[in-house]
Amino acid sequence: MIVDLPNTTTSAISKTLVKIREEGGAVALGRVLTLIITTQLGEEEEAIEAANEASREHPMRVIVVSTGTDSRHTAVDARVDAQIRVGGDAGAGEVVMVKAYGDAASDQESLVTGLLLPDAPVVAWWPGNAPANVSQSPVGRIAHRRITDAAASSDPLKALSTITATYRPGDTDFSWTRLTLWRAQLAAVLDQPPFEPVTAVEVHGTADSPSTVLLAAWLQRALEVPVTLGVSGKSHGSSGIQGVKLIRASGAIELERTMSNIATLIQPNQPTHDISLPRRSLRDCLAEELRRLDPDDLFGEVIVTGVGKLGKPGRVKRSPKLKA
Repeated sequence: MIVDLPNTTTSAISKTLVKIREEGGAVALGRVLTLIITTQLGEEEEAIEAANEASREHPMRVIVVSTGTDSRHTAVDARVDAQIRVGGDAGAGEVVMVKAYGDAASDQESLVTGLLLPDAPVVAWWPGNAPANVSQSPVGRIAHRRITDAAASSDPLKALSTITATYRPGDTDFSWTRLTLWRAQLAAVLDQPPFEPVTAVEVHGTADSPSTVLLAAWLQRALEVPVTLGVSGKSHGSSGIQGVKLIRASGAIELERTMSNIATLIQPNQPTHDISLPRRSLRDCLAEELRRLDPDDLFGEVIVTGVGKLGKPGRVKRSPKLKA
């Protein structure tokens, strides 16, 4: 069900939600958190789709605050349009879209405060460009967790640098969440014999990949060895992280993403394996971050201290033997 509320107020939206709950019974109950999505006008649907899918694991109220310019309204035309989606149009949750124009967009906190679920945690998500300091932003101040996506910003590495400088407990970024499968695979490899110490690490990926930087910083912190960070162009449709080499006395372990969702694992004295290493969807990243509402201390340590200890990245070429 979709209910449109043109030229409305937060109070009217809240009353409509109560009416829907009274008429639909449990349709608006049982939510465990409020997710606030802050985005630009016209860029809401991809984030809403990811939130709807994630809501099947985390029933929630999704509040989408969209601001920006629209040809139908002048810059000074203060106006709020809203839309409420429940049932099949909102996954296992409910979606409240709030589109603010002109002066009405200047105070995002007041737009959402009256719509929050009582006594429920608040998570804020910026799918695109985020404020310079998310924890001090109007929406960020009321959130328990704050999720950004440096890779989706107009300048990913600058966005990562901004996160490093402004990090506060409760902040996280999808560039870190996308590392979960890489971290698990590398940990599994090192958990097999021979149990030799790693003496050096090489990590390479595309020049605009914040995940590559975070993986290098995590490995340097975890293994306490020098890490060489290399950047290269896109190859075989592969962007982001492209490969990791762990150097030990008995030989190097190489995990190289040769295709979009496949990686090649090369280990000394063992057959070469192709393993599944898919790129994580927005839904997967969001669902993972919503599983924990406490600060991610490891991410905090990596972003605050680990990134700054990395050396300047250099250009690398992918090994021909690993090409698909």
